[in-house]
Amino acid sequence: MTDADHHDDKQRSSKRDSFVSAKADVTNRESIVCGGISGLTSRFFVAPLDVVKIRQQLQTNPFKHRESTVRTPPDYRGMISSMVKIYKNEGVTGLWRGNLPAELLYLLYGSIQFTTFHETNLLINTYASENMFPGLQQFITGAASGAVATTVTYPLDLLRTRFAAQGNNSQRVYRSLRHSILQIYTDEGVAGFFRGLRPTVSQIVPYMGFFFGSYAPLKTLVSGISEDFNLNTFGSDEAIAGMIAGTISKTGVFPLDVIRKRLQVQGPTLNRYVLQDIPTYPNNIFGCARMIFVTEGYRGLYRGLWVSLVKTAPTSAITMWTFEHSVTVLRWYDRKMEAFQAS
Repeated sequence: MTDADHHDDKQRSSKRDSFVSAKADVTNRESIVCGGISGLTSRFFVAPLDVVKIRQQLQTNPFKHRESTVRTPPDYRGMISSMVKIYKNEGVTGLWRGNLPAELLYLLYGSIQFTTFHETNLLINTYASENMFPGLQQFITGAASGAVATTVTYPLDLLRTRFAAQGNNSQRVYRSLRHSILQIYTDEGVAGFFRGLRPTVSQIVPYMGFFFGSYAPLKTLVSGISEDFNLNTFGSDEAIAGMIAGTISKTGVFPLDVIRKRLQVQGPTLNRYVLQDIPTYPNNIFGCARMIFVTEGYRGLYRGLWVSLVKTAPTSAITMWTFEHSVTVLRWYDRKMEAFQAS
């Protein structure tokens, strides 16, 4: 092997390990600012897919899993037809219904998630990194960041779901964000803001654990393939790795996401949403899952999976690409400001 080959290998190794070192060097300020930016950006682009996914997940028409079952056509069938139906019935704003609480959710979630990831990573590096199996540290930090961010921002997630489930002006359950908060607090108390929290955390811990645990090796793999075959990915290694990691992770925990949505709309306003035949479910994971399975078959636990995967792929890609490049831009800005103040 020539010196040039050694040099190329060292460059490739350095580039492939950049995610790990960059994450270790990210400050709390960068985590908060860039995490918030990545959350806001990804949410805006995938909002219509999120509304369609929620509507499909709340449908309860049975699949024909037994010969005796009479199959009723769903209100929201395919991804494109569902978007067209929402647009015709509710206008273009219907595709961004619930976007205000969702933007607040993604802003806070992104900031808390990356900050918790950073702090947990520092703790492990300080006390236990030498005893960690490969990939286990990323799994733990991802799971911890997901659990903390989800719990803190959960009321906004519930509001996002309920707004997305309601129809146009004549069918509105909540007139505004302020009205929804007051109404839920009056009718359901503080506990009403946390309906479905348990299945949500049960879903997010393995989801974020596998996502961050697989992101780093996937980015290494993508970078290696692009370099070995001289492919120009236009700096999108982060996006490609995030897309693959998000798709795999989401598929594995999707039934818990359906259960979460069904539980989030329970309460006194249950029959006032666009889909008015949503049943009352037991307020626990296994009871809700069993009832969905009995009435809709196993496919009922995967309602909206295709839309969710179509949404998850760009969300994960945009989130990771925006975060890492936001850190780069923020550091460039800080260097410019330091040079300006020194002059």
